[in-house]
Amino acid sequence: METLRYSIIYAVIRSEIAERLSLGLITVADGQVDVRYSDKKLRVLESLYSPKDYQFISKTIRSLYSNKNVNSVDTINYLARYSNNLMTVSQLQGIDLAPTKQSKDWLFRRYVYAGK
Repeated sequence: METLRYSIIYAVIRSEIAERLSLGLITVADGQVDVRYSDKKLRVLESLYSPKDYQFISKTIRSLYSNKNVNSVDTINYLARYSNNLMTVSQLQGIDLAPTKQSKDWLFRRYVYAGK
């Protein structure tokens, strides 16, 4: 049985104290890469960043979501190694869960947004 692998997408709020906000989740299962993000958390960043920085983060996260840039484990590893001062991506990690929609939903609620 294949396990589910995931990486968390963070917005860096203040790099000098490592303050960050989880924005999204990248999951890898059965060779498929899935990217999800919280639009609500993304909108919160609008009041924390300059318009230019917010636009950069917004475009980047939406581009990741549309899978134009994230289509392999190698790409995720690259993003984890080369972050910038606005966004970071955690190293890909495995979790002993079956790669199902319910598992992906649970990870998203746990690490990104429980939502209401």
